[in-house]
This record gives sequence, C-alpha cells and structure tokens, in this order.
Amino acid sequence: METYVRVVSALSRAAAFIAAGLVVAAIAVICQMLVIRHGLGRSAIWQNEFVTFALVAATFLAAPYVLIVRGHVVVELVPIWLSGRARRTLGMIAGGLGFVFCLLVFVTSLEWWWEAFSLDLRTSTMWRARLWIPYLSLPVGSLLLTLQYIAELWEIATERKPAFGNPHEVGP
Repeated sequence: METYVRVVSALSRAAAFIAAGLVVAAIAVICQMLVIRHGLGRSAIWQNEFVTFALVAATFLAAPYVLIVRGHVVVELVPIWLSGRARRTLGMIAGGLGFVFCLLVFVTSLEWWWEAFSLDLRTSTMWRARLWIPYLSLPVGSLLLTLQYIAELWEIATERKPAFGNPHEVGP
C-alpha cells in the first residue's frame, strides 16, 4: 500500500504540474487575445474557448494535489472537540463520502467524455474544437481524486496522517 500511495501521489503532483502549465497557457492566450482584439482590431476565434477549457481542466487536474496538501476549505469546529479516535472516525466518514462522490463524478464524466468522443462532438463556434479533448480532464481529474481519496483513507486509518488539520502533523 505504501507503493500505491507513492504512485498516486506522484500522479497527483504531475497532474498539478500540468494544471499549472494550463493556467500559464491561459494567461498567455489572454495576453495574445488582447493584442489581436485591441492592438490589431481583429476578432478572436479560439481564444475564449481555449481559456475556458484550460481553466476548467486546471481545476479538475489540480484537485488531487489540493487533497494531498489539504489546501481545500475545511471547517474544523466539530473535529476540534473530538478525541483522537472519534476524530479519526469522523475523518474516515468524511473521506468515504468524498470517495463515493468522486467515484460518481468519475463514472458520469467518463460517460459524458465517451459520448463526445464517439460522436465526434465539436464546439458550435468557428474554431469547431473537438469536445472530447477538453472533456478528458474531467474523468482524468476525478479518477485521480478518487485514487487519492483511497490513499488518504489508508493514511488516516493507519495514523500516518491526521484526519483533520495539517497533513504534516504526526498522528496521535
């Protein structure tokens, strides 16, 4: 299981690196679009869609890394009052619910992606981008997040990571 955690963590970090690249690409395309529209007075054809797709993909691809570093918003009012064992149990329940939700998102988004791929769906703009390409970030990101939840649950259950709080804290 240690190997599983290391591999999934490495994949999640790689996806976050790609997400960061997508954000940088989106910024560059916005700058290029400003030059084209306002500097040259020409219309932008693909830039708006690219930026939207890139930022959505970055969000989904970065989510597993956010889980690793506990960068998400969390309210710890109840866990603060609980003992170590009850706190871990609550963490397992919350992680289990997160796992189930992400698994459902993965299955649903995989069906959505497959429909776009098999029917060769495209955007309705002049760019006519193939939708399966940007849609791929949803099943990939949600699958990685689901796998990361398994690692998270194992680390909480074996007390390698606290259920709430700083992920670098030593367990009880």
